[in-house]
Amino acid sequence: MRRNRRLTTTAVAVAAISVLASACTGSTESAANDDPNAKTTITFWHGWSAPAEVEAIKESIGRFEKAHSNIKVKVVGNITDDKLNQALRAGGSNSPDVVSSFTTSNVGKFCSSGAFADLQPFIDKSKLDMKKTFSKVLLDYTQFEGKRCAMPLLSDAYGLYYNKDAFKAAGVKAPPKTMSELAATAKKLTKTKGDSYEQLGFMPNYHGYETVVDHYMSSWDHKYFDENGKSNIAKDPAFAKAFTFQKKLVDDLGGYTKLEKFRTTFGDEFGAKHPFHTGQVAMQLDGEWRLGMAEDAKVPFEIGVAPMPVADEEAESYGKGFLSGTIMGIAPASKKQNAAWELVKYMTTDTKAVVEFANGIRNVPSTLEALKSPDLDLDPRFKTFLEIAQHPKSNTPDGAVNGATYQNTLQDFGFQYEKGLAKDLKAGLEKTAKQIDTDIAKAK
Repeated sequence: MRRNRRLTTTAVAVAAISVLASACTGSTESAANDDPNAKTTITFWHGWSAPAEVEAIKESIGRFEKAHSNIKVKVVGNITDDKLNQALRAGGSNSPDVVSSFTTSNVGKFCSSGAFADLQPFIDKSKLDMKKTFSKVLLDYTQFEGKRCAMPLLSDAYGLYYNKDAFKAAGVKAPPKTMSELAATAKKLTKTKGDSYEQLGFMPNYHGYETVVDHYMSSWDHKYFDENGKSNIAKDPAFAKAFTFQKKLVDDLGGYTKLEKFRTTFGDEFGAKHPFHTGQVAMQLDGEWRLGMAEDAKVPFEIGVAPMPVADEEAESYGKGFLSGTIMGIAPASKKQNAAWELVKYMTTDTKAVVEFANGIRNVPSTLEALKSPDLDLDPRFKTFLEIAQHPKSNTPDGAVNGATYQNTLQDFGFQYEKGLAKDLKAGLEKTAKQIDTDIAKAK
């Protein structure tokens, strides 16, 4: 899935959703009185924009319409969460019936505000066994406080990409499995050139592509909130360990200023000039889609793929990773919710549909059955991501009533800490935890 996962972009989306609680008053039970067998047209909004992705959507919808001859689907692509929120607020005949989003961190807000309709009545009516269909992580990030307002539509698994030619030249025989090995390998692969770099082993800065706080945290066993729903970041030692590791790696590789200056030479994250493609960076934390993009860019070296290294004291958990994905839901103001559910159910639970869509988009299938399908037509290296997706310790951030706000707050502290502007890690985490608790209390 081609998208920028910078957490700061979700803050605007969260703010836009905040007014939906009063605007979206339609409930599933009151609105879902349409006949799903009647001839009708529903509107589906999604965020994909690349030609291959748009074509995969077109093919998936074509298969759905063939199986449901009475339902036609009007597809609108390249929709951001901002556009989606505006349409859900406005309602009307041009608003969507079925919606999708790449921002799993906003599910808490989608569900609690009523931005997405409650799907449980549809799930019950269809007699879907959710626990037998999806993994726990996917079930967790599509519900909030017991309310399920979204279904998983393909998923993303993050791992470590590495330049095998650079490894061979540096005498590195295997990808790192622990964070100390990652640091040692990054230093060994780094070649300086004047006041810059000829090759950087790994870009550790939080402004780097995908090296954000929550992605780093997936390598540690951690808990964002305690049993009372209060921020746990100042009490759980995993957070201090992760921040300490990242800051030391920044310093060891040349310091924040030098790394940031080098980062400004990077090409677009989703273009052919991505720093991993060009060889500027020898190791890259990224999602499964990077493999296809790197192949399309015709990189002049052999690409290796492995799970992201884990905390040294948790070496037995190697193989896990950060999980995310696309979510799919129903607009609460839609007058065609039963027909809309037919599309949602088809795209998210039909094994053949999920497999064919995964093949087209080059993402990880979302259902347990699709993950094991012999019809998956993916690069053999993609198996690494399928295994990460099924690892029992793979994880994703907890949901919150104000969506990704708490992640943005923690990320903002990370920016200050890596620069050296925040000197006291313990005090900084305590202050950040208080801000997170305050923001959540205000959002309730």
